[in-house]
Amino acid sequence: MNEITGQLLKVVSDWDGGSFKGAYNIREDSGCAGRQSSENIKIEPKTDNPGIVIKISAKAQKETVYIPACITKGGVDDLVYNDFIVEDGADVIIVAGCGVHSDDEEESRHNGIHRFFIGKNAKVLYKEKHIGTGKGSGAKRINPVTDVTMGENSYMEMDTMQISGVTSSDRSTSARLGAGAKLVIRERLLTDNNETARSVFDVTLDGDDSGVDLVSRSVAKGNSYQEYKSVINGNCRCTGHSECDAILADNGRVNAAPALNASSLDASLIHEAAIGKIAGEQIIKLRTLGLTEEEAERKIIDGFLK
Repeated sequence: MNEITGQLLKVVSDWDGGSFKGAYNIREDSGCAGRQSSENIKIEPKTDNPGIVIKISAKAQKETVYIPACITKGGVDDLVYNDFIVEDGADVIIVAGCGVHSDDEEESRHNGIHRFFIGKNAKVLYKEKHIGTGKGSGAKRINPVTDVTMGENSYMEMDTMQISGVTSSDRSTSARLGAGAKLVIRERLLTDNNETARSVFDVTLDGDDSGVDLVSRSVAKGNSYQEYKSVINGNCRCTGHSECDAILADNGRVNAAPALNASSLDASLIHEAAIGKIAGEQIIKLRTLGLTEEEAERKIIDGFLK
């Protein structure tokens, strides 16, 4: 892998510069820059589309697999299909993430389509971080699509973050939950300048005692625009919670539209949405501690997104 890929990996996958431990697949400019399976996690190339199949054995317990994707130059239009097959009872951490870098005027794009098939009583922690870097004027676009099917009493936590520098992103997440399955989604998003970000979540609760907790926190700075839509469909005895909290700065704009659909008397669904600005007294308090106005704003934003 090249030097820029190494720099991006440090951000999106917390790479320490050494060797990845366990199973990993590093995607670089639409190609494979490194791949390794482990005893309990097998990574195989797809035969019908570009991408990989990650097979996670029930014997995998607290194991981690890394699947970052990096674009290091302009003019790359990357499309990848990744399937995750998680056996009953497995417990796995999946570290994804994408970095797009360009120092020229050509647009670069990464479209990642991920499908999850999670078995009964399995547990998945999915971590995904996105960033755009480089001095080029070419657009840096990231469009992730995630589709999740959860078996009985399974658990999945999705921790997604978009840091900065992504010209536009269009995230689409759908999930279907079986009986007793629990899905937790935590989205954190920062846009600036003229960047745009769109997040759409569609979760269907099909099994009794299933539940989803979806929380999105975002900051829109500069002239950036964000759009958030969520739909929770309760078809049984279930619980669903959707929350969108956004902070506006400068000329930033946010459009939040949470929705609930209940087709069962035993469905308990709730949504919340709040859009505001940084309180002036918070800035003043931090400035009395010696911070500049810019440092105070950054500290407040970092704390909010965490």
